[in-house]
Amino acid sequence: MNTALFTQMYKNKDLRRRLLVVIGILAVYSLLSHVPVPVPDTAKLQSFLLKLFQSNPILGFANLFTGGALSNFSILLMGLGPYINASIIIQLLGQVVPQLEALQKEGEAGRNKLNYYTRLLTLPLAIIQSVAMITLARTLSLQIAGVDLIGHPSIYQWVLMIASITGGSMLLMWLGEIITDRGVGNGISILILAGIVSSLPTQLARQASLVQADTTKIFIFAFIAVIIVLMVLFVVLLNEGQRNIPISYARRIAGDSRYGGVDSHLPIRLITAGVIPIIFALAFLSIPGFMGQLFANAKTAWVSHVATWMQTTFQPNKPLYTATYFILVFAFTYFYTTVVFKPDEIAQNLQKQGGFIPGIRPGVETSKYLKKIINRLTLFGALALGFLAVFPFIVESVFKTSNILSIGGTGLLIIVAVIIETLKQIESRALMATYEQY
Repeated sequence: MNTALFTQMYKNKDLRRRLLVVIGILAVYSLLSHVPVPVPDTAKLQSFLLKLFQSNPILGFANLFTGGALSNFSILLMGLGPYINASIIIQLLGQVVPQLEALQKEGEAGRNKLNYYTRLLTLPLAIIQSVAMITLARTLSLQIAGVDLIGHPSIYQWVLMIASITGGSMLLMWLGEIITDRGVGNGISILILAGIVSSLPTQLARQASLVQADTTKIFIFAFIAVIIVLMVLFVVLLNEGQRNIPISYARRIAGDSRYGGVDSHLPIRLITAGVIPIIFALAFLSIPGFMGQLFANAKTAWVSHVATWMQTTFQPNKPLYTATYFILVFAFTYFYTTVVFKPDEIAQNLQKQGGFIPGIRPGVETSKYLKKIINRLTLFGALALGFLAVFPFIVESVFKTSNILSIGGTGLLIIVAVIIETLKQIESRALMATYEQY
């Protein structure tokens, strides 16, 4: 990073305003995460959820991405989940619906239309998820605490709770878009980053208190701190890793003018799918645990037995859970890479633009070559991403501690990716500000 560019950034009024917009919205997000959903006894419900999430690593991991709003039963308890799900659905539908596939090829206008459809789909998903979250909170409180902490809401109260949670999710989506349009960086990513980072002070304070209570653990936590630093370095290399495919453009002659003859490159990322495979894997892995909790007290003996087995087997400290997690991440990395990376289209576009890979014939041969490259990169990327996902579980099983699962490899990957991307945008805008002087 060029520090002179950042010095110039602070002198530029527009850049200062954009940074203030980001800071202001993050402050609003922090305040909204403490606004509770209207329930009969908010304090008891929050206390119950906090204990539940501390005892269940998977729920604690979900709470991490909402900045504690889930354990507070805040109006932001769903975070950006509905919007992210809507984005993934629209992207997947773009592979099978010709109209959506055509919009993906229309440039900025097509992306704006797809964003509009994503917002529309977010609303019904938010309503459905809000009903599910309220029902789940009632069921778990009845099973574990023996009391319905939601109470017996009337239709008016149901509408009020659903409207509060849905409105909070839609408001959060709007705040993210404001950051994207009027701030710096991707607003959705920055809000997710804020939710993850907001839990760090609490986690550090908790670990400090554990060390004070038992000084013999100081060496273990020091060693784990070194491991975390190494994980951060690994995540940076994994996030920035890419292979540059050389591209040459044929020289064209039109009259007395010559065009083309330029050498460039096509960057192919090591993990094209990003963190989406881990999100998919966690979504699938959460199903057995939730189903086990819901049907553990079923009257039918075999249903109760199966539910108990699912609940006990699919715990983060069990080998089957860790193995399944790794396999799902590996498989979803390949699946999502095939969705977002299309060698046939890239080969066609290169051929239309007069571009070619040296030593490779344009068209079908270029497509086969790109497929071979992406398959090799995805193999290593999928293995690395799977290792990153399960590594915190391995460390915890070895050291008998739970101090890094709250962040985990997924959290580190998101933090590193968002920070690097935001810094690149800041540097780009700062560089543009320096050019405006000349």
